[in-house]
Amino acid sequence: MEMDRRHFMFAGSASIALLATGALPAVAAGDPTAADLLKEFTGGAETVDDKISLTTPEIAENGNTVPISVEVDSAMDGSDMVQSIMILADGNPRPEVVTFNFTAMSGEAAAKTRIRLAKTQNVIAVAKMADGSFQMASNEVKVTIGGCGG
Repeated sequence: MEMDRRHFMFAGSASIALLATGALPAVAAGDPTAADLLKEFTGGAETVDDKISLTTPEIAENGNTVPISVEVDSAMDGSDMVQSIMILADGNPRPEVVTFNFTAMSGEAAAKTRIRLAKTQNVIAVAKMADGSFQMASNEVKVTIGGCGG
């Protein structure tokens, strides 16, 4: 069935009416904050920063592709094994960026990726260890508008 002008107008009007009455859910309503996600991941446990290393640029001229890397100094066996690393961007509308999962066969607990940052904000890396402890590192990344450097 082809969509003619009449069907197009009806669909558009119906969508506007649903939005106006609140029948369609808001996209950002109820999204968890970085603090909520951090508490859920750690179960409220204390975090330390003696084994984790987070590398980010100090200034990102393009917030669409910000390179980051995270590494945990671990033997990757027994209680010294890293189970997962979660990356959060606390200023993004949806702060959870990615969670990396590791096994003993991973060899090392390290990952590199590029993330998108909406504005200047903190990038947080939290590692869950096999012994139940948590490692955390955080860096502020300044995102410039249009690559102007300021």
